[in-house]
Amino acid sequence: MKQLTRLMGLAALLGVAATPATAQEKIKIGVLVTTSGPAAALGQQVRDGFALAIKDLGGKMAGRDVEIINADDELKPDAAVVKVRGLLERDKVDFVVGPIFSNILLAIHRPVTDSKTFLISPNAGPSSYAGKECNPFFYVTSYQNDQVHEILGKVAQDRGYKRVYLLVPNYQAGRDSVAGFKLDYKGEITEESYTPLNTLDFQPELSKIAAQKPDALFTFMPGGMGVNLVKQYKQAGATVPVLSAFTVDESTLPAQQDAAVGMFGGANWAPTLDNPQSKKFVAAYEAAYNGVPGTYAMQAYDAALLIDSAVKAVKGDLSNKDAVAAALKKADFTSLRGNFKFNNNGYPIQDFYLTKVAKRPDGKFQTEIVEKVFSNYGDRYAKDCAAK
Repeated sequence: MKQLTRLMGLAALLGVAATPATAQEKIKIGVLVTTSGPAAALGQQVRDGFALAIKDLGGKMAGRDVEIINADDELKPDAAVVKVRGLLERDKVDFVVGPIFSNILLAIHRPVTDSKTFLISPNAGPSSYAGKECNPFFYVTSYQNDQVHEILGKVAQDRGYKRVYLLVPNYQAGRDSVAGFKLDYKGEITEESYTPLNTLDFQPELSKIAAQKPDALFTFMPGGMGVNLVKQYKQAGATVPVLSAFTVDESTLPAQQDAAVGMFGGANWAPTLDNPQSKKFVAAYEAAYNGVPGTYAMQAYDAALLIDSAVKAVKGDLSNKDAVAAALKKADFTSLRGNFKFNNNGYPIQDFYLTKVAKRPDGKFQTEIVEKVFSNYGDRYAKDCAAK
């Protein structure tokens, strides 16, 4: 009996001693984005922005060390599922941050959320999960896909463009972009051209644009697609005004350079946004990576701040999922873009701007804010989401 009592006492002592050790285990965050192929620059901006935030946080959240585990989704849904299962089952991550593209998000959303792991998207924001299919384990630090394109539709309407040609890739985000553009634009659509994802030759479409002579071209062509489109557009001598989303931004401008100057875009932020936290971020990013940050990097930085705010709120204890979800939804951090809060569906309510590409005195290229188009703007699907 004495031996049993001693053993029980030892077990109790070990149990007590194990609690602080458990509390000091690393917080593991899997970052799953595209870092190979034509869209690699987008994923690299996310990785860099997120890593910079973790560095600025001192590599810790609520006193716990943070470990980042990077994975390349290869812009292939099947590969992305394999990679994310590895993050969940082998690495046992506490959060998954990613992806860039909506078709990848559609593939990984269920594996991550079904495992009751929090999925934080720093870019993809499809309509699929903004309404009835909203999920308490899913949060977006970018936008709902339609919204950025709504900016260009409103601008086209306000500027009196009577005929517009639409050119987008044929996948979820491309279809969302067209839906968003059409919300405010009431003029004639001369053609809706849907090209295969990762198309790099746009001569057939440019020939149609030349023949139809629209008042403007609206396009959404991220990554290498945008690089080639802009170069081919200029080589063709086209003069139709370009209203674009994610086609001319800081991930593509190093390759597009002068060919993109003067082209318009829609965004929730630009490097010229005038607030202290944004200015500090831009300076730190340029010093660390010798490049200009785009929305991909900004939204990833904010994703890290969001996670940190939740971890601090629960004092580093991630075992109570409901408490973590409540802390994430509160979004108790200072966003680089200024105004930011979550709608009931986990997508942001924020400001949106018209931007224009410019060449800086130092020879680098960036987008600059022309005007604010929407203030504190939430997406139209949130009304169909039962509160998280």
